[in-house]
Amino acid sequence: MVLAVVLIFSGFVKAVDPMGTQYKLADYLTALHLQMLTPDFLTLGASVILSAIEFGMGICLLFGIRKTMSTTVTLLMMLLLTPLTLWVALADPVSDCGCFGDAIILTNWQTFSKNIVLLLMAFIVWKWPHDMVRLISTSSQWIATNYSAIFIIAVSGWSFYDLPYLDFRPYHIGADLKTGWQKMMNGEESPYAEFFIQRLEDGEDITDSLLSQKGYVFLLIAPHVEKADDSQLDLINQMYEYAEDNEYPFYALTASGEKGIERWRDMTGAEYPFCQTDEITLKTIIRSNPGLILLKDGIIIRKWSHNNLPDEYEMTDRLEKLKIGKMPKETMAQKVLIIALWYILPLLLLTIADRLWAWSKWLKRKEQSNKIYQLFKQKTNNEKENRSRQLEDEPEPARGSGSGQGTE
Repeated sequence: MVLAVVLIFSGFVKAVDPMGTQYKLADYLTALHLQMLTPDFLTLGASVILSAIEFGMGICLLFGIRKTMSTTVTLLMMLLLTPLTLWVALADPVSDCGCFGDAIILTNWQTFSKNIVLLLMAFIVWKWPHDMVRLISTSSQWIATNYSAIFIIAVSGWSFYDLPYLDFRPYHIGADLKTGWQKMMNGEESPYAEFFIQRLEDGEDITDSLLSQKGYVFLLIAPHVEKADDSQLDLINQMYEYAEDNEYPFYALTASGEKGIERWRDMTGAEYPFCQTDEITLKTIIRSNPGLILLKDGIIIRKWSHNNLPDEYEMTDRLEKLKIGKMPKETMAQKVLIIALWYILPLLLLTIADRLWAWSKWLKRKEQSNKIYQLFKQKTNNEKENRSRQLEDEPEPARGSGSGQGTE
């Protein structure tokens, strides 16, 4: 059960952030000097497949589905990952393994220790797979497996098209960048230590002044404009025009150089000012290239993928009067509840229905196979029949009075 829960959690947090998993795989490939041999679509596909396998094996172990296959695949996976995490712990090519995405950050040695324990568990379940409790019957396994596959692929697909449904990064909606930045400037530890904004024209650091800006600020995030999606250029330009008309600051943040920025301006007609920021920080802020975030008093209140930018039908008034100018009401707890209702609850109901059905079948088999019960039941039935016959054969008592002698 522990192994199953770890695999399910690990697979889900990777699936809910496929681009983050892709970035982590790219870090490994860079450390191995293989990044030039693997295009982005391969690493993205690998991130989706890896999360689906982890999640799927966890579900199989949890429900006791295809015990031999699931335990074998799990053991092979741990036999592959454990030496890899040992190398990562010794060579330290990446800061963290990314095994739990951004939800839980472990040091490289903590990751290796965790994998040693999981490897031992994987060996135990592989050695005695049929001792695992089956929570769902064989005839219903296809429902659980297919539903789980559709769910986890849908989670990855939607999170890639839009943005991660659950955001565990320090730049999530509601994050107070201003306070975090000021704490870091006062010498305290802060996840925003690598966050800086330099004006392109003169290299001046405007981070503090931008985060201290009262009211709304739009930030267009494009880690590399050379690779940025250009399918929504009209909407981006409309957002800039809207910001200008309503006197909201609008900046584009990128890690690209002047040549790439000028090419983007020539291609898109962009008139908004560009600033330069650390590449990894930009990829952490939003999983979209480009993406748009909205700050209010230094707090992130909205984030949009380039596939889901607001249009003129939404931007009908000043932000102070619009819904998108306010913090979303949906909390992390509510999002987890929605996932539970869409995935966990149906599986739970399926399991309960399956167990009740299996229990009724077991009772029926037990009833039919219990010879003592059958003999006792037959004897009881025979006794009832004999008594019934005796009552039918007995003469009716004579009617009369006095001495009790019968009359003709």
